[in-house]
This record gives sequence, C-alpha cells and structure tokens, in this order.
Amino acid sequence: MEAQTIEKKGKSVDEAIKAALEELGCEIDDVSIEVIAEPTRGLLGIVGRKPAVVRVSLRERPEEDVRRILVDILNFMKIDYKIDKVELDERKVRINIVGKDMGLLIGRKGETLNSVQTILGLIVNKRRDERIRVILDVEDYRKKKEESLGALALKLSDKVKNTKKSIVMRPMSSQERRIVHTVLQGDPMVTTYSTGNEPNRKVVISLKK
Repeated sequence: MEAQTIEKKGKSVDEAIKAALEELGCEIDDVSIEVIAEPTRGLLGIVGRKPAVVRVSLRERPEEDVRRILVDILNFMKIDYKIDKVELDERKVRINIVGKDMGLLIGRKGETLNSVQTILGLIVNKRRDERIRVILDVEDYRKKKEESLGALALKLSDKVKNTKKSIVMRPMSSQERRIVHTVLQGDPMVTTYSTGNEPNRKVVISLKK
C-alpha cells in the first residue's frame, strides 16, 4: 500500500504544512515533508507573489509495514498461516503467527525462523530513517524459549554465587546471548560477557570482583 501524499500551499512553509496535517488528521511525526517551493514576496511585496508549496506523505506505521512485508514473504513461501498479534513497543515490533505449517517455518533449532526474521528486518529497515527491531515469533515459540533461557540464567547465576566459580554456557545465537545478558544485568553480584567466535560464541557468568 502506497503512502497517502498531498500537496498544500500557504503564505509560509509552516502554514502549508499545518494545512496538510489538518487534512491528513495526523501529527508532524507521522509524515515526511518535501518543500516544493519557498514563498516569494514579488514586486513591492504584492505583484507576482507566490505561495509556499509542500508535499506531505503519511508514513506507514512500523507495525503495518512489518505486517505487509511479512504477508508477502509467507505467501511466497506458500505457508498456511494466520497473524495472531502485532505489538509495537518503542522501536521494537513483535509479531506472532499461528497455523498448520509452523514446524516448517521454525526449522531445525529455529534456523528457518531466524532467517525469515533477518530478511524481514532488512527489508523493513531498508527504507526507514530510524531503525526498528523486528521479532518474528511462531505460536510464542521465541517467548517460551526466552522464558526458559531466562530461568536457566537465573539458576546458573545462583550456582556461581554458591560455588564462587564461573560458568560457561553452551554456544548460543546473538539473540539468545542478549537474553542472558539482559536477565542478569541488574544482579549486583554477577557479571556476564561473551567469549569465542561465531557460531560457537558463549556467555560466561562470573562473580563481580
């Protein structure tokens, strides 16, 4: 769907923009603005005077953009699906889908899902001025995995406190490592850091010195 675009005239650029915003029924943060012509005063300030002209385009909301592009990708893959929910939290869009072919979409250890998410994020951000983070989930697969990984991180942090010894977790993706770092970042007794090279990069949990 193409963004709605209108052109407006005014005695000043600000006046023209205001008129466009009123017609579109939106705020200035919801649009992109192109100044077509600056106002000119003309001879003696009267003869030949020309108004300011602006072209204002209504930006597609991030969640609508993500939904539209995802639909194109999944239709191309010929997957039987239904979009369950789309959530926008600051600069992060989380979208969850359900359907019959979800096992195929998740793939081995979530590899297919990660690939589709990466492609979706690249396409969405290619045309945006401000980058947004896209999280694609299938029947809350990621959400459940995040909760499980978060619980494991807390359990291992307790073990580090009790044994006074650092623990090296299994190799994980960057997204999984981010979950561990986030869950434990507020703990005053332990610290986390990543070590090793991809795809065998791991998180180390150790006591703070």
